[in-house]
Amino acid sequence: MPYVTIPGDTDLQLYYEDFGGDGRPVVLIHGWPLSGEAWAAQVPALVDAGYRAITYDRRGFGRSDKAPDGYEYDTLASDLNELMTQLDLTDAVIVGFSMGGGEVARYIGTYGESRVAGAVLAAAITPALCITDDNPDGGMPMEGFAGLRDECRGDRQGFLEKFMTWFFSNPSELTITEDQFRDVIRITGQGADKALQDTIIAWATDFRDDVAKFTVPTLVIHGDSDNNVPFPPSGKRSAEMIPGARLHVVAGGPHGINTSHADEFNRVLLEFLGSL
Repeated sequence: MPYVTIPGDTDLQLYYEDFGGDGRPVVLIHGWPLSGEAWAAQVPALVDAGYRAITYDRRGFGRSDKAPDGYEYDTLASDLNELMTQLDLTDAVIVGFSMGGGEVARYIGTYGESRVAGAVLAAAITPALCITDDNPDGGMPMEGFAGLRDECRGDRQGFLEKFMTWFFSNPSELTITEDQFRDVIRITGQGADKALQDTIIAWATDFRDDVAKFTVPTLVIHGDSDNNVPFPPSGKRSAEMIPGARLHVVAGGPHGINTSHADEFNRVLLEFLGSL
């Protein structure tokens, strides 16, 4: 199995999969509480179009090592940088779904755009979900994030099933099949308790300074019926903050638009890639 080694006091093994051939690399960064498997509907479309699709499992999730710490965005972006550097990816497009959008933002904000040709924020938590005195247009106060963390800590399985029901509902009707839902729950079972709980708090990270550094072409794609990351304080604001950003709103789209509306998502993504 392919792994990137993240150096540290104890080396961490980050699982990744590299599909396709010599085309432009497209790095797909999954959301909470999933893994690279969440991109199953995108990888074949990208490879068929000639792109090199690369997925990886965030530390603590999927088949990556269950690290004792590092579940904040400086470390998560450093992990992405190690992947980009060790695979020597250049002229790449980095696609962040949900909390994966935070990795895209913090990566660009910290490491720049020398390896990046474009960015995609898909149902992403950027630019700043936490309501504070200087960010009144966020989505939820810090107490809300702590409450979600505590729910996950108190009843992991019950919380995951409830969260994933929100994830794929628009706003109350489930948009995927029961078999798809069961498979999603299977993937969530791979996450470590600490990773699940700590990354919920990380969603409150303020990425406004990072997003302000975007100069590469950027696609923002978001469902208008997103229960988990509502469009107005997230996708709408990101598109307004990034000069020249392309915005596509999926009508009736829940949070999990890359699965529920895979054909539309893939079409918009490929159109964006083709324009670069």
